[in-house]
Parts: sequence; C-alpha cells; structure tokens
Amino acid sequence: MSDATQGHAADPFQWPVRVYWEDTDAGGVVYHASYLRFMERARSEWLRAMGITQSSYKETTGLAFLVREMQIDFLKAALLDDELSVSVEVKERRAASILFAQTIRRADGAELIRAKVRVACVDVRRMRPVQIPADFIPGLSP
Repeated sequence: MSDATQGHAADPFQWPVRVYWEDTDAGGVVYHASYLRFMERARSEWLRAMGITQSSYKETTGLAFLVREMQIDFLKAALLDDELSVSVEVKERRAASILFAQTIRRADGAELIRAKVRVACVDVRRMRPVQIPADFIPGLSP
C-alpha cells in the first residue's frame, strides 16, 4: 500500500492502515471500536497533510475539534493482517462544524465501513462550540 495521497481536488484523502492483533477480538475480526480509531487517525493525517498539527493548533488558538455525531454502516468485517484504506472527504462546512464522509476499504476494493462524522470546533478552556476561524483551512469556507 502506498503512502497517504491527497489526489486531485475532487478525490478524497486516503490513509493506509494495517490491521494488527490489538485491533481485533479473540477471533481475529476487527473490533468495532477500532474502526473509530482508524477514522480518527485518517482525519488527523488529513489535517497534517495541510500543515496543521492538532497539538500546536490547540496550543496557539485554544481550539480543538471534537466529534459531535457519527453515523456508521458496518458493511463487512476486516480481519487480522488486512491492508485497509481510510478516506476523508469534507461534505459540509458550517460556521462551527465540519461534516466528513469517511469510508474504509480493504486492499481488494471491498467497502467495509461507510460513515458520516460531524466534528465541532470547541474552545477547550470553556468546552463550548465556537466559530471555525476563517483562515483555518484556505478554501474551506462555510
């Protein structure tokens, strides 16, 4: 599997994941919560690919992005040692939140997970939603 790719402007960001023992249950099937970690990592790497590290962003602005809601369709199971690709695509940008579409596919192209994830921009000191700064991601406006 290749390194993460940005692709064309219309293509979703892709992040590779390998399934390890720690991701599975006793039967070698990926435990459902592991998919959440895979999607979180892909969103973090999507930001990193645009030059944004969450720790420095939080430190300089006092802001963080927290998952507000999630809808997940578990279509097929991933297994120990599978090579997966996790996609990240912005579907909607509101004043204080971003809606992502994410999929997880096996290397053979089989779609395993289809999810919608809304993250909210939060002032971490007050733990309250705030407007996403206009310059957060150039070209990503409400």
